[in-house]
Amino acid sequence: MSVRLDKWLWAARFFKTRSQAATAVKGGKVDVDGSRAKASAQVRVGGEIEVRKGPYRFLVEVIAVAEKRRNAEFARTLYRENPESLKAREETAARIAADRSAMPHGFTGGRPTKKQRRDLEAFRNLYRAPEDIEWD
Repeated sequence: MSVRLDKWLWAARFFKTRSQAATAVKGGKVDVDGSRAKASAQVRVGGEIEVRKGPYRFLVEVIAVAEKRRNAEFARTLYRENPESLKAREETAARIAADRSAMPHGFTGGRPTKKQRRDLEAFRNLYRAPEDIEWD
């Protein structure tokens, strides 16, 4: 038995929707047996699939096929992840968590809050030259 790649990715819960799975396949984020595939490629038991989602890379072996999406426990029975892939994903997650913890507390990267703006103004006023000094 075989099933379309985008349906299998959706049923295995790698993507929330089948159209997201098809878009990822079309964008080259999914390889089947070491080569780029189309969304209509047939997935069979024993095949290897590589999925790249953001900074994470999944290398899985297909151990069952399904056309319908069910709960997460069932989805995990559809594939077996390569141990090196699992270890690499855990290391990536740990690195991302460490990078986040190194960021200054309260940094959002967006518009400053009222308190942040006041602190910035106070800092600027410390290093501003007095206005009564004449510069030649």
